[in-house]
Amino acid sequence: MKPINYIKESYNELVHKVSWPTKQELANSAAVVLVASVILSLIVWAMDSTFERVLTFVYDTLGRLF
Repeated sequence: MKPINYIKESYNELVHKVSWPTKQELANSAAVVLVASVILSLIVWAMDSTFERVLTFVYDTLGRLF
């Protein structure tokens, strides 16, 4: 296949065969990603804080024993 045919066929597929999301669908998808990202970051923060407190307690306890 010649490169020029490839470019023409690719353009034709992008313009006529690909179904692009509407602005509303795109906005909804972006909102879902934003909310999921915030929830996931809060979960990671909570886990990090919990592990920090547990390890601080363990190290303080071991420090007093030795």
